[in-house]
Amino acid sequence: MLGARREDRLREVVDRITAQGGEAVGVITDVTNREDLKRLTDTAVERFGRLDVLVSNAGTMAVSRFDDLRQDDWDAMVATHITGLLNGIGAALPVFRRQRSGHFVNVASTAAYTVKSPQAVYAATKAAVKVLTEGLRQESGPDLRVTLVSPGFINTEGVGKGASPEVAAAFIRQRDEMAIPPSAIASAIGYAMEQPPGVDISEIVVRPTAQA
Repeated sequence: MLGARREDRLREVVDRITAQGGEAVGVITDVTNREDLKRLTDTAVERFGRLDVLVSNAGTMAVSRFDDLRQDDWDAMVATHITGLLNGIGAALPVFRRQRSGHFVNVASTAAYTVKSPQAVYAATKAAVKVLTEGLRQESGPDLRVTLVSPGFINTEGVGKGASPEVAAAFIRQRDEMAIPPSAIASAIGYAMEQPPGVDISEIVVRPTAQA
């Protein structure tokens, strides 16, 4: 069950999965919209009979120095990383409670642990993801699992996208020097998901060996 904003990219991934014999359904989803998340989770239940895991991975790295006053970018990071995460929890939690099972996987960042200029707003929102995930874990009870996955430098198109030109150039240079593939994060998520009932992998940090 796949949710993303860009219909063409979403369809491409669905087609690639089905071409290899898998089954996939895509729903256009903007995580800042509650109804989109509700439609995504409802579609999963309608199509597959249940919802086992919700992976919240939407993000934006439109970082800049405070003096640049890029307040729209600040708002976008808050809306995507914090409000978007809460919208996912709001959509999936009632389903998980009814099922008496379910697994939240929330993707933060190594920036949640260390603040480096000019990433303060980004780091603050990712620290919020970490805090919200721990609070959710404490309230989840014995039937649900909650996992925080914090990637370091990953080789994705999102690195530097939307950032100020000088910041974007620095990020892209670092990405090209040390970034690891997205499959490393997928493997970490898979590891958390495949644990037997009653076992909760609460937190995983995945970073390149070259990353300080």
